[in-house]
Amino acid sequence: MNFLVWVMMGIAVWHFAVFLPDRFWGGIVGAFGAAAVGSVVVGVILAGGEINDPSLLTALEAIPGALIGLSACWFVGVRREEAHA
Repeated sequence: MNFLVWVMMGIAVWHFAVFLPDRFWGGIVGAFGAAAVGSVVVGVILAGGEINDPSLLTALEAIPGALIGLSACWFVGVRREEAHA
């Protein structure tokens, strides 16, 4: 059940990507994947492997992961854009 919470929080944070210039690696779809994967990876790390007991803390664990995933995807996109220019 925690997996679902982490993915949903990643998607919720992804919606704020509209405020950034579209320089994400893979476009907005790449940002979507990065936010979802980042939130799950960091959520699993912070949960310590316990993935069957959701709580409010479970939702908060996903926010840093989604932000890390989005920022990594954005910086890779910016680097690729600069390399092609």
